[in-house]
Amino acid sequence: MILIDKLCYQSGLRYVNAAEKFVYAVLSLVFCIASSSAVVAFLVFLTNGILTVGKGRIPLSHYIKLLLVPAVFLLLGTVAILIEFSRVPMDAFAFQIGRWYLTGSRESLIHVCRLWITALSAVSCLYFLSLNTTMTDILEVLRKMRLPALLIELMMLIYRFIFLLLETASAIMTAQESRLGNRDYRTKIRSFGAMASALFVQSIRRSNALYDALESRCYDGTIRVLSQEQPVKKKEIMWIVLFESLLLLITIWSIIG
Repeated sequence: MILIDKLCYQSGLRYVNAAEKFVYAVLSLVFCIASSSAVVAFLVFLTNGILTVGKGRIPLSHYIKLLLVPAVFLLLGTVAILIEFSRVPMDAFAFQIGRWYLTGSRESLIHVCRLWITALSAVSCLYFLSLNTTMTDILEVLRKMRLPALLIELMMLIYRFIFLLLETASAIMTAQESRLGNRDYRTKIRSFGAMASALFVQSIRRSNALYDALESRCYDGTIRVLSQEQPVKKKEIMWIVLFESLLLLITIWSIIG
């Protein structure tokens, strides 16, 4: 089981109605992107952190580690927007390289900061949903939204195969390490190629075995999973409405302004 799944099953918000969490996460994500406002982005990011760590009781260290991956990726992506090669130095910073300058403007710096916090806040919305809602509950919400059954079935099968592939890859890597398959760089490259080819063959075998198991249980094209429906609470709905209304007002103000 991957870390996100483990944390999800331990979350204090796991038994909150899945539709409430889904609506909150999606609306916050939409307002965060549509407004392009640093205030909305920061507010969404802070609220998601409080809900996930405070209410959901997800360890802060795990939450920070999960956020570091997209944060570094987004930082490297936005730096390319900031830095320019020019013969004329700009007002934010300038490093001379011969006759050229590695430089950037204050306007670009502000734009990059706003873009970075907006993207990170959008990721935090998805983290809130995935860290506090099980996959079966998310798929049940999508089923109630009348999404195509084929799409939901594919999502469920892909989700299942992620664990199968991780389990198989882990077993192969353990076997390679026990035989000194990672003693030097060249051996690591050779072992990685062998693992990839073996993983491909094993994934085909496991998929055939899974399909045979489904057929033996009268599979008719629909995977039926039991889900526990949690009651909708008026207090939670009220807080969601108030928070999203606040985001809507700030979004309108940022567009008008």
